[in-house]
Order: sequence, then structure tokens, then C-alpha cells
Amino acid sequence: MIWPKAVQDRVKSGHDRELVQAYPYRSACPSTVWGDLVDGATEQIFLAGYTNYFLWLEQPAFVETLRKKIDAGCRVRFLLGDPDGEVTRQRETVEDVALSVSTRVRITLEHLGRLGASSRVEARFSSHEDAVNHVSLSVFRFDEQALVTPHLARLVGHDSPLLHLRRQGDAGMFDRFTEHAEELWSRGLPVTV
Repeated sequence: MIWPKAVQDRVKSGHDRELVQAYPYRSACPSTVWGDLVDGATEQIFLAGYTNYFLWLEQPAFVETLRKKIDAGCRVRFLLGDPDGEVTRQRETVEDVALSVSTRVRITLEHLGRLGASSRVEARFSSHEDAVNHVSLSVFRFDEQALVTPHLARLVGHDSPLLHLRRQGDAGMFDRFTEHAEELWSRGLPVTV
């Protein structure tokens, strides 16, 4: 009653407080946002994109950055799609682009290999049963912040929208998306890098 309607309409008061920024395209989110989130994470980085390949292109010296994070005690995980899986083949047909989904996953695997077995990086492929759920939603967690991309029909990831979320309480959007990624992780298949 004490706040005018105009102020109430502009002040975030519920679960929408978790929404930091929305971008119409993942590629519209500045690479500095990604870099700042990686740099600021101290407890965990969970990269649950189907391919995650763009990170190696957009983040300078990303292998070394991850190595330093791991050495400082930050848990680093990658959830990937199986490059030889049926969902991957189907998605390649849908996207119909020169840089195939399986190639993009293999780029990530190559970079993870550069981290070395002693790096303590954790990697899994989403299970065959979960792959269709994974390919349609990417969740990138950095402690209590996340970047989420719900993939649209025939578009590649960089052409789909992106939400930047900051956890503000239980059962909000942040928890719902990160719990989805954790569920996929729990049934994932180990990747040897």
C-alpha cells in the first residue's frame, strides 16, 4: 500500500529477483560476464552444456584458468553429450551446420585432455536416456550464479536465449535449473580424459 503501483511493477520481489539479466541470444552475453563468473567461482564450476566448445574459444587461456581453479580447491565438472550417441546424430541432422555437434564435443574432450589426468577435473557424458533432456537445456553453474540456455528448435546454442541467474532462496529458478543439471549428472557416464 505504501509503494505506488509504478514502483511495485519495477521492483523485483519474488523469484524474479534471481534473474540478473536476460539475453535474446547466448552470443549476446558478453564474454566478460562468463570470465567474471569463472574468476569469481571458488567452490564449484559445473559446465553442463551439451558441447561446451565455445568456452575454449571465448575464454583466453581457459585450460590454465581451470587448472588454477582446481588447484585452489574449486570443483570443476563437465557434463557433455556423447559424441557417438543417437541424440547427437539426430541433433546434427536438425542443425545442419558444418561444425557438427560431435566435433564440438570432441573439441571439449581435446581441451579436457590438455588439463591432464592429474587435474582432478570431472567429466561425464549424459546417459543415453537423458541425452534428449540435456541437448535441449544447457546449465552453467558458478557457485551461486548460473547461465542457462533453453535451446530453441533448430537453432544452435549461440542463437538461443540465455538467462543469468543469481540464487536468492530455496526452490527458485536457480535451484530448479541447477537441480535438473545435477539429476543428469547423477545418471551420467564417466568420461576418461
